[in-house]
Amino acid sequence: MTAETSQTLDRGVRVLKLLADSERGLTVTELAARLAVNRTVVYRLLATLEQHGLVRRDIGGRARVGLGVLRLAHRVHPLLREAALPALRSLAEDLGATAHLTLVDGNEALAVAVVEPTWTDFHVAYRTGLRHPLTESAAGRAILDARGFPGQRRPEQGFVITRAEEQSGACGAAAALIGLSGIEGSVGVVMLNGLVPERVGPRVVEAATEVADALR
Repeated sequence: MTAETSQTLDRGVRVLKLLADSERGLTVTELAARLAVNRTVVYRLLATLEQHGLVRRDIGGRARVGLGVLRLAHRVHPLLREAALPALRSLAEDLGATAHLTLVDGNEALAVAVVEPTWTDFHVAYRTGLRHPLTESAAGRAILDARGFPGQRRPEQGFVITRAEEQSGACGAAAALIGLSGIEGSVGVVMLNGLVPERVGPRVVEAATEVADALR
């Protein structure tokens, strides 16, 4: 800790991170042990976080992340879109396909940013806010594949290609965002049905790397 930082705020953030990483929640005693502070400090931290809806405690006294965190997360989407747009524009123009940034939202894939090419006569329409199960698109499947390779590794060839998207009937290609803490997502394109050029996969991987670097 430096003179410019707040010890209380630091502890509060650490509490949220610990709870976010715990599926069953944590007790006051468990939090106190992990933070190396006494139980009174933890009680105060939890009471403050509860007031803001960031933490909730169940009947058994275990603390969990509260729904207020979801509200904060939704505010992050515009920031993510802004950071991703340059890479998405370049990808869309280069391939003549609709490019998108997709994030995990529960058990679904959520398109948070979409860029359409400007020079094509025809392209696939794909809207921001579109949701679908993770298993039903290249965007979702790329995320699922990457879950087995945490950190900096990419699974196998690094991208997923589907010849017929279940949602649109179009072709899809996507690569997961790798090396980001707290963010699961992918960058991909949707194209009119037909042969997928060989360079689509590597180009999508390149764009996913650019977006991940912009979000760090």
